[in-house]
Amino acid sequence: MSTKTTRAEIVEAADDLFYRQGFEHTSFADIATVVGISRGNFYHHFKSKDEILDAVIEKRIVDRQSMMERWEIEGASPEERIRRFIDILIVNGEKIKRYGCPIGTLTSELAKLNHAAQGEANRLFTLFRTWLRRQFAALGREDDADELAMHLLARSQGAATLANAYQDDAFIARELESMYAWLKDCAAGASKRETAAM
Repeated sequence: MSTKTTRAEIVEAADDLFYRQGFEHTSFADIATVVGISRGNFYHHFKSKDEILDAVIEKRIVDRQSMMERWEIEGASPEERIRRFIDILIVNGEKIKRYGCPIGTLTSELAKLNHAAQGEANRLFTLFRTWLRRQFAALGREDDADELAMHLLARSQGAATLANAYQDDAFIARELESMYAWLKDCAAGASKRETAAM
């Protein structure tokens, strides 16, 4: 097995375990067992759990950037692209119901631990915030684009938390429809502003 492949497998396993078990409750041994390597081989790649955490955060950032790049290509309009963000609750629905949002749970845990990597983990939210702000601006809502981005981030995090707490599919379906309707209103508001400005 190549060094690159082993390292990538360690990061992938750690990413999954940090999500399912939490950072604090995941040990070197847990990760080594999933990857199928000895502890000695493990230490060749990572000297501490914090080094693994940094690699996991970087992986999540790269993965989310790639996902948003796909949304840019596949979504013909800003409204369609924003809808892709809302759809995360469907695409990852079963995992969210079981473990919560991977970004929200990690940032919350690191905040509780007062961990030095908390700021880096927050970059994941900032990534979504910046991308959503750009989409709302492209939708014609430049003046309140950041406010709308933050509102949608907060609402999706709240829905993910309650989906995890209550395991209620009907609630998730209602929340999704409500967010879609809110997005349509945002787009309609942008159209009215454009018409009034003419």
